[in-house]
Amino acid sequence: MTLKRQITRLPRDTGVTGWNAILGPAPSYPEAEGDISADWLVIGGGFAGLSAAKRLCELRGGDRIVLLEAARIGEGPAGRNSGFMIDLPHELSGDGYAGSAEGDRLQINLNRHAQNFARSCAAEYEMPAEAVSPTGRINGAVNARGEAHNNAYAAQLDTLGEAHTKLSASEMAEMTGTDTYRSGLFLPGAVMLQPALYIREMAAGLASREKSPVSIFEASPATGFSREGERWKVTTPKATVTAGKIVMAVNGHAESFGFFRQRLMHVFTYASMTTALNGEQQVRLGGLPAWGITPADPMGSTVRRHTGIGGSRIIIRNRWTFDPSMEVDAARISRFRRDHEKAFRRRFPMLAGVDLEYSWGGRLCLSRNSVPAFGEVEPGMFSACCQNGLGTAKGTLAGIGAVELATRSNSPIVQDLLSYDAPVKLPPAPIAKLGATLVLRWREWRAGAEI
Repeated sequence: MTLKRQITRLPRDTGVTGWNAILGPAPSYPEAEGDISADWLVIGGGFAGLSAAKRLCELRGGDRIVLLEAARIGEGPAGRNSGFMIDLPHELSGDGYAGSAEGDRLQINLNRHAQNFARSCAAEYEMPAEAVSPTGRINGAVNARGEAHNNAYAAQLDTLGEAHTKLSASEMAEMTGTDTYRSGLFLPGAVMLQPALYIREMAAGLASREKSPVSIFEASPATGFSREGERWKVTTPKATVTAGKIVMAVNGHAESFGFFRQRLMHVFTYASMTTALNGEQQVRLGGLPAWGITPADPMGSTVRRHTGIGGSRIIIRNRWTFDPSMEVDAARISRFRRDHEKAFRRRFPMLAGVDLEYSWGGRLCLSRNSVPAFGEVEPGMFSACCQNGLGTAKGTLAGIGAVELATRSNSPIVQDLLSYDAPVKLPPAPIAKLGATLVLRWREWRAGAEI
């Protein structure tokens, strides 16, 4: 039986991601043209797709691997991430981050597997130190509600035997330079990525090694696919790629491929990055040259100070919207930039001369029951999608897991990802849009000063 399907929507990302812009011109990869044959086709050049390609090199190094990226490496959702690769429980859909002790222990082990994978890639491809940095993170509490969240989180971490350190307001100010936070919870196991740098270096490492089996093509979105016999044919604007097996690493765009329809929630979050701080501004700010704060309330502001290529800068991320179209316009970015400006000025009044230079939106994919869209969706086609907002670790695991499933490796990652129920169906589109928007607005209102 022949399966043939056109892809209904192509990715479109709005705003300039500062993480990529500060790195300067990126290495370029050719557009796919003509007839291309491969053993494996990976669709998507983010955390899941590049991790899948790397795992294929390890398990099937003699096979030819083709990776298609719809836009440019580092410009998509992976390069728009805030760069926290978190080992501990970090469930975004609830009021707090932790869940059951048994489930949390499993997720910690798997998340640390993803961290170790990133560290090994950084070492193998000789990435700059800032690409993968084991600096830990802080859960910052602005108000009493945030402190209550942190206290509950700390109690669960005690149960799990996981290290954490409570920080006073003065200790928070000493580390970060801002006196906004009344307390914090330092969590040493987080790995901080410069996400666009990591993605760029990963792609370059995969493609540049002598006799590398990986061919990367940019500006080459998949526009349709068909299965004829034992082979898949995937079209792009200028090419036809024939492959034995496909890893679909497109997150929410799995729906555009015809899978998991009306089961995925397409959410955007928004971020801005400052201009580089000069020497005098860095002295005025004080604190450490690099740190990352996740909000005690999941709907609050994520704040980072990053120092490296492109100077020392502060990044603010907040605001959430539900957008089934998987697109947002420039006016939306501009509107939320004003909220970033307010959050920045409130936290850093000593930086009156510092402006926001870049603002962008980033696509997330969630399911209503917080499960992945994972598995063999057609013979020889494997989905590594729906990371539920945790793209760095869970995207890495999904890409590795899809390859291990495809090569019949019954690994702990595969066992975990196959253990979940399927994503549940959403209400009809107008009801889902209204309901999700109301929930997001209510949760943001409740977060209050945490934003």
